[in-house]
Amino acid sequence: MTLQPLSALRLRLTAWYVLTLGAILVLLGSGLFFVIRHQFARQLDVSLREATVALMGAAQIREQERGSTEGAVVDAVDELHIPDRELYLMDSTGAPVKPPTVDDWIRDAAHTAAVRGETDLWRHARHGRTLRLHAQRFRLKSGAVMVAVAVADQLELEDQYAALIVAFGGAALAALVLVAAGGYFLSRKSTAPVERNIAYMRRFMADAAHELRTPITVMRTTAEVSLQQDRAADAYRGALGVVEREAERLGGIVDDLLTLARADAGERPVRRTRVFLDDIVLDAAGAARTLAAAKGVSLDVGTFEETALDADATLIRQLVMNLLHNAVKFTPEGGRVRVDVTTQDGRPTLVVEDTGIGIAPEHLPHVFERFFRSDPARARAEGSGLGLAIAAWIADTHDAEIRLASTPGVGTRVTVTFARSARAPVSSS
Repeated sequence: MTLQPLSALRLRLTAWYVLTLGAILVLLGSGLFFVIRHQFARQLDVSLREATVALMGAAQIREQERGSTEGAVVDAVDELHIPDRELYLMDSTGAPVKPPTVDDWIRDAAHTAAVRGETDLWRHARHGRTLRLHAQRFRLKSGAVMVAVAVADQLELEDQYAALIVAFGGAALAALVLVAAGGYFLSRKSTAPVERNIAYMRRFMADAAHELRTPITVMRTTAEVSLQQDRAADAYRGALGVVEREAERLGGIVDDLLTLARADAGERPVRRTRVFLDDIVLDAAGAARTLAAAKGVSLDVGTFEETALDADATLIRQLVMNLLHNAVKFTPEGGRVRVDVTTQDGRPTLVVEDTGIGIAPEHLPHVFERFFRSDPARARAEGSGLGLAIAAWIADTHDAEIRLASTPGVGTRVTVTFARSARAPVSSS
């Protein structure tokens, strides 16, 4: 089964997480192995030195207890037992004292130590064994020069290496499993917004295509019908009027889409100046009153207080016009639209209230989505379905809060509360 693109992306991200951590663990493990190997070898050398020191001390004690005889110091080797260490006592020529016979390489090492004072040596023995030797010269009270030798098998280090590798490998495997699970979880979290955006863009494109298709279809059909046969001038004039209205509607949709596209891309600069909300609303209400009169709806100006804002006057006027246009559009003939401008707790507030068809409670959370139509009655109304989306963007750009309350069959109330102005209000011109 073919995976969806985002699912494949999640798997690739998880794989990269695991591979990255795996590479880090390999590098860390290699460095740790070499460091610990050096440390283990150093500890082995220390233990061999301690063994030779113990052998020298035992030989000197036996000499004091039993007199200066060779047999006395020989007993030191027999009586001293150090686990996993082979002990040898040699004379100044490298000849063995105890045990009576030794390998030639040990004899050579003892002779070197008798000359130099001490020596360390690695030796590859039979059956793949590797031996470590430490030899040190010392002098008995009788004046005789002796050499103490201690030998250990590297197998001791290999056992420690194996235990370390098993422990580190187990921890690394557990870490990779946890990273795989955590990486997949994080990839799902990180791609969730992308998935939502893709779904949103698909829906947005489908809605935009549907909105654009209607006026284009009307214009094309009107033109085709008009061109099928010769008609009177009035017929052509009527057809051109239909084309003009649909072209105007199409232009409005394109303008709204362009506004939202620039807003999403951050290409619409906000030029904040000292403006007065009451003046802007009064101007917008005058423009919207023509639309309301044509539909038989009264547009009233209620409470009107002087309110200063630091805002973009063009965007604020577009916000007010969108709210008024939306209210008039969904208010039946004989209805009423009221607009108020007040100051609440020092915050400029705009209220647009209508006696229109209202919105069902389950649709309220979606009214500011692009192209959203809550019911067939609103879907049949003219417009692109982008007015409230643009209004919400303008409000958000100005750090304003926009709230909508509605009762089906009673009306809708939109409240926009702006942030407090940084400067005290001044008289409006």
